Amino acid sequence: MSADKEARLRSRMVETMRAMDARGLNRGTSGNLSARLGEGMLVTPSGVPPERLTPEAMVFVAADDSIPAGQLKPSSEWRMHMQILRRRPDVGAVVHCHSRHATILACAGRPIPAVHYMVGVSGGPSVPLAPYATFGSEELADLVVAALDGRNAALMANHGQITVAPTLGAALMIAEEIEEQAAVYWGCLAIGGPNLLSDDQMDEILVRFGSYGQTK
Repeated sequence: MSADKEARLRSRMVETMRAMDARGLNRGTSGNLSARLGEGMLVTPSGVPPERLTPEAMVFVAADDSIPAGQLKPSSEWRMHMQILRRRPDVGAVVHCHSRHATILACAGRPIPAVHYMVGVSGGPSVPLAPYATFGSEELADLVVAALDGRNAALMANHGQITVAPTLGAALMIAEEIEEQAAVYWGCLAIGGPNLLSDDQMDEILVRFGSYGQTK
């Protein structure tokens, strides 16, 4: 990647973190994101609030998991980001946030079922739930990678949500929709429970999603 493209990617990461905060998907220093850079990745630094982030603050992690000296400390979740990018060649960006309703469901141990057809943005008929493991651990990285197998989104038990996509913009859009679907499901549970779509109905939705929007 050229220096200009890397600079734009770093700036886009700052913009995305600030957008997450502005849109209520994140608060303070919680949450993080990454973007593929060559054989390695750029990941947000640990403990820096969005308003203090700069493009230069993004931390490069090499393909062998080494972190060149002279950088800020990377997010505690950098191993999870690297595992996802390593195992998912279709993914160019990862967004992890603690949006309120997704986190409520994650803390209740509830995946999001086929409550609404837009659950299909996850890449499947539901949003799976990765089992709990300590943040920043290799165990959590493995569990999240497994939950994301064939999917664009997952909840993380007692933690939050995570989304993947070819670009940061797409991953952010999925995270927003997952939060909306979490809120819809939470609301349905509060008034007696949802009327779920069938597997056949969701299969049709997923096929239609394949040709939805602008195709050129």
